[in-house]
Amino acid sequence: MSFDPYEFDRGYASSQRDTIGQYTAKTFLWMMLGLLVTFGVAVGCWVSGATIYSLLYIPAVHIIALIAPIVLSLVFVHRIEKMSVGGAIGIFMAYAAILGYTMSIYLLVYDVTALVLCFLLTAVYFGALAAYGYLTKRDLSGIRPVLISGAVFLLVFWLLSLLIPGVMMFERVICLIGIAVFLGFTAYDTQKIKAFYHYYSASPEMLAKASIFSALQLYLDFINLFLYLLRFLGNKRR
Repeated sequence: MSFDPYEFDRGYASSQRDTIGQYTAKTFLWMMLGLLVTFGVAVGCWVSGATIYSLLYIPAVHIIALIAPIVLSLVFVHRIEKMSVGGAIGIFMAYAAILGYTMSIYLLVYDVTALVLCFLLTAVYFGALAAYGYLTKRDLSGIRPVLISGAVFLLVFWLLSLLIPGVMMFERVICLIGIAVFLGFTAYDTQKIKAFYHYYSASPEMLAKASIFSALQLYLDFINLFLYLLRFLGNKRR
């Protein structure tokens, strides 16, 4: 029995018959699948020694790991209307796998206990803000400019930290700002699932791709929240 990608697209696009609750649940399931891929790749690279080997013998690997997700996210955003649902899923999973390699480096740097604690805290905080974003009647679109400004500020600080090591003395304050920003994004992106559901209700395929896009955004919210909590609370290996 052969696999027909178009039949897959039509089958997945049947999400138009889902309620808003079912559609939201599927979006979070895609997000969790992305996290599982990232976790699996990270542990696999760490246990096998692939992380250390690549850092020692592939000089440009960290640059590739940094640029590849940016390229994939740009392709996703600019080609989402033309790509198939299967293509959107493929890009998301590739993104999660590449980020898994990056996360494997943190397994070398931080104690496992700190990683587990920060993961559990991230899950609690993320879950609370996601629930708020889904249940609140308040329109959260008004906080988007503040969140975008916060994300730009964090990016500028990161770039400055590469050029001026002295700015790292403010890292704990920056981590608190990062935690606040991505908690806000979690609530905002969760509420936006509803907006996508209603906006694309007449286009089953776009509705399905919007679900994958929302899953990617929530995935990034979770990962960034985890990393800022880890940098704020985590104990590095000695």
